[in-house]
Amino acid sequence: MRKPFFTAIVGAVLLLSGCALSTTTTNVLQDDTVFDAVKIESIAPYITSGEYVQRANNLFVVFDASSSATEDYVGESGYKANNHPIKLEMQREILHRMNQSIAESASALKLADFKTSIRSFGYGDCKGYGDRYSDLHQAPSNYAKDAFDKAVETIGCAHGRSHIIETLAATSNDLSDTTGNISVVIVSDLISNKLSDKWNDVLGITGSYDYPLGDGEEGINALRAKYGDRLCVYNVWTGEESEKFDSEEASYSKNPASCGQPSSATAERISTPEGMKEFMRAVLLSPVPKPPAVDCAQLDSDGDGVNDCDDKCPNTLKGTPVNKLGCWIVDVKFDNDKSDIKPQYFALLDKLAVDITANFANLTMEVQGHTSSTASAAYNMKLSIRRADAVANYLNKRIYGPHKLIPRGYGLTRPIDTNETAAGRANNRRVQLEVLQ
Repeated sequence: MRKPFFTAIVGAVLLLSGCALSTTTTNVLQDDTVFDAVKIESIAPYITSGEYVQRANNLFVVFDASSSATEDYVGESGYKANNHPIKLEMQREILHRMNQSIAESASALKLADFKTSIRSFGYGDCKGYGDRYSDLHQAPSNYAKDAFDKAVETIGCAHGRSHIIETLAATSNDLSDTTGNISVVIVSDLISNKLSDKWNDVLGITGSYDYPLGDGEEGINALRAKYGDRLCVYNVWTGEESEKFDSEEASYSKNPASCGQPSSATAERISTPEGMKEFMRAVLLSPVPKPPAVDCAQLDSDGDGVNDCDDKCPNTLKGTPVNKLGCWIVDVKFDNDKSDIKPQYFALLDKLAVDITANFANLTMEVQGHTSSTASAAYNMKLSIRRADAVANYLNKRIYGPHKLIPRGYGLTRPIDTNETAAGRANNRRVQLEVLQ
């Protein structure tokens, strides 16, 4: 395990503010850490699919460079390197991967007016000690991949207190000239109103401890009050035992509904290509709102006068007569046990042939024959086929142009009226048309 050197320890009493010791420490890296290359996937497909749109016009990173970042990172193997990284190095690697995600997605993102900024709490720029609470590593500026990466590398030290509230106040000033929506990503081992078990042991504390500067919730609430629904806040938890991280405890996750989800993630979760892709989708994009559901009883998609809930033939041609089920009805009735077309219906069928020829070219239509329930089901099926054939043959001789009529019998299976009365049975002995294409 790599261990940092602490060159100075100031203060006999350990006071805690945030996650870091209030002693002043300086980290001297023993050697350079080089992380293994990983595949970073583009989030462009989310946009090109039409399911998401870019929400964020600004990406502001708040980085934990307090003394706890000198600890060895204890996590899964998603951050493989030539040696064991400390938290500071691993957190920088997270920012490099976020940057690569943006670059990989440039074809679909609107980056011309997209601004980025990086601010740390602790003493990340190695300028020594003093009264300052945070360092600005990249002032708000138009996005450029190389500039962002270089700014990340200026976070060279980790020591000092976790002045997160003051840092968020400075971030609020950084954001003052922004336009559009803002995503703030906090990369830290802070967790809501609790110290890690390690610091509880150091201080001899049992149970939960509300430390003076809290976990930044006060600063986040101030940001929300100032920027409203423009602001989305995301938390990347990098603590030693991040498998115990509870997103419900993350005070930075109380985002408006329009913000992408998830709003909190562990370092391990985003160490995989899929995890980073999911996180950057949440940070930069929002789902396209789905249209509200409409009651089918209020719709009549084919304009036949029958609502979509009751319409059994939803693609009926406009202007054609339909029955109560919305199916194109040819008012040709048959005598009991008969399939021949009675002369009284010739004029009706002749007019139907003219209308189809004039208005419905390339029509494919099913000519459906039906019966009442008199006699057996097998007999009625054959009778219904004869009725469908009779009407289809009559129309085929009189329709000019490309069309296709498909006769089909349904027997007694689709009554539109009761079979208990003579009038009902007469209505069921019918032919109706259904448009297939």
